[in-house]
Amino acid sequence: MKLKNKTVGYLIPVFILGLFMLIIYGAYTPHQKAEVQRVVCIKFKAGTPAAEIEKHMQEFSNLRRQIPAIVGYTGGKVLNNENLAQDFDVIHYLTFRNAEGIETYNQHPKHTEFVKSNSPYWEKVLELNSQIEK
Repeated sequence: MKLKNKTVGYLIPVFILGLFMLIIYGAYTPHQKAEVQRVVCIKFKAGTPAAEIEKHMQEFSNLRRQIPAIVGYTGGKVLNNENLAQDFDVIHYLTFRNAEGIETYNQHPKHTEFVKSNSPYWEKVLELNSQIEK
């Protein structure tokens, strides 16, 4: 009996360590492979309040959680360079599994609602799609 208890005593920590390793592996392994990307550049109209720009940034980043077709999102404000006449104020970078994901994103009610509520503050928008090179 002592040998059996000793074996079980060793197997329990090994099992717990193995389970922990699987959890960590799953947390850091991408589950969705992105094949296409979209870059959205936006120039705001002169005089747009800073609060509206912050609201825009927050709402755009929330689209990632609301639209399942979006695999990844990053975005931010364009850095101020010596060039005072910047073409765009913010840049959003989205990744999708495939081209159909972009179409799903374009037609999603949350996206259309976002555009409707924020577009009055936009002077110009540039959207570029491309394949992700592997």
